[in-house]
Amino acid sequence: MNNSVINKINFVNEPVLKYEKGSPERIELEKELKAMKTSFADIPVIIGGKEIRTGNKGSCILPHNKNMVIGEFHKASKKEVEMAVEEALKAKKEWEKMNWQSRVAIFLRAAELLSGPWRAKFNAATMLIQSKTYKQAEIDSACELADFFRYNASCLPQIYAEQPISPDKIWNKIEYRPLEGFIYAVTPFNFTAIAGNLPCAPAMTGNVVVWKPASVAVYTAYIIYQLLKEAGLPDGVINFVPGNADEISDVVLKNEHLSGIHFTGSTKVFHNMWTAVGNNISNYRSFPRIVGETGGKDFIVVHNSANIHSASRGIIEGAFEYQGQKCSAASRVYVARSIWPSIKEIIIKKAADIKVGDVEEIDTFMGAVIDQKSFNNIKNYIDYVKNSDEAEILFGGSCDDSKGYFVDPTIILTKNPHFKTMKEEIFGPVLTIYVYDDEKFEETLDLVDSTTNYGLTGAIFAKDRYAINAAEEKLVNAAGNFYVNDRPTGAVVGQQPFGGARQSGTNDKAGSKINLMRWISPRVVKETLGN
Repeated sequence: MNNSVINKINFVNEPVLKYEKGSPERIELEKELKAMKTSFADIPVIIGGKEIRTGNKGSCILPHNKNMVIGEFHKASKKEVEMAVEEALKAKKEWEKMNWQSRVAIFLRAAELLSGPWRAKFNAATMLIQSKTYKQAEIDSACELADFFRYNASCLPQIYAEQPISPDKIWNKIEYRPLEGFIYAVTPFNFTAIAGNLPCAPAMTGNVVVWKPASVAVYTAYIIYQLLKEAGLPDGVINFVPGNADEISDVVLKNEHLSGIHFTGSTKVFHNMWTAVGNNISNYRSFPRIVGETGGKDFIVVHNSANIHSASRGIIEGAFEYQGQKCSAASRVYVARSIWPSIKEIIIKKAADIKVGDVEEIDTFMGAVIDQKSFNNIKNYIDYVKNSDEAEILFGGSCDDSKGYFVDPTIILTKNPHFKTMKEEIFGPVLTIYVYDDEKFEETLDLVDSTTNYGLTGAIFAKDRYAINAAEEKLVNAAGNFYVNDRPTGAVVGQQPFGGARQSGTNDKAGSKINLMRWISPRVVKETLGN
């Protein structure tokens, strides 16, 4: 019998290790990198705990060394997807009845494994498959994913403890049920932590999941699944179905038992999924909860009172960390004319110091973009600028896919605040700058707010408090995560719950109680005691 009452689970962010040359963590990481590159993974579809090899395969390649293949994954067909839904619903009967402490214990165990003996494996896989530097991999795949597991666990007892008022002779209770049906989790390539959180947050609250990972990052997703299995996750709670997104979604989104979608990816794909749900709305047993984090056209505004060095550092780090492949990456910057010459000099020097290359080299700052499709898309934008009389390339602009998908950090200056690269999401290391007249600061804020339909992240660099307050007020809907005197990236679980609105998503704040409540269906019970 489990009749303990747990009011609090303590949470502390996982410390980021330094990986200095010769350190134990560096030695272990290098050993794991070598092991992964000299082995070959055969990754199955996993349904109800059973491995299925369909024979229809995709490759796991290194973006910075595109001819190196370190694994293959089997793709799910309609048959396997239907099986996954069936097995999830079977597992649901026992999983949702399990007491919440036991469910949480699995994910707390996973966090301990991840931050300990599995740490090097996660970081190595993220470095190789997603072309992240050791710094970016450590923050993402080790620390942030462990933080998601632990912080979500700490939020659950807070949610469950919230109960209604009970007057004399009446006992009112809220039961926090999982949703009726299954959750469809669709995860992106760019963050291992997000790939883990999207299926696991609903599962922790008692839901079952069909998980479709990004095809270019199946390798790391498979390691997440193995970690959960090692931590004690029962078969069928999360079903692993890599494959063609359209084919999988076509089956899942028509199923009457679909109860929720947890998505991170492109705005276009989210539009298509939402449309499909609308078209099938009368077929569902319940209205599906739709949670999505999509694109961004994230901004930095530099006021003439800004600390020039802080602003310059924020621009470079915000734009070019992880090749600009963060949903939160700065891609449009508005700089006051009076300080532009100084800003320009500093950012060009900093950009010139960026090393682009093999992520295994300790001083590399930028690896390769994720695949050929992304490379071609980014190159097309750069070529557009080269042929335009409304913009010029101040730095970079070179692209080379002979060995890997490398794009140099590229800084564009435009005279048109509505220029193509100021409005459209590029998802690469391309930054566009518009210089505004100092006296037009307020007008520029209106410009920032109205130029795109996105509303994910943004930042203001200023010492002038009136300027900061004006930006906070005018840009209230332009960014779900707003930063003052800091780059618009690097949200930390438990500190800055992440998400945006407008066309950037549903703003359900990953890493918070807000997100967990989306996977819960409360039931109120009133009992009269005085009759």
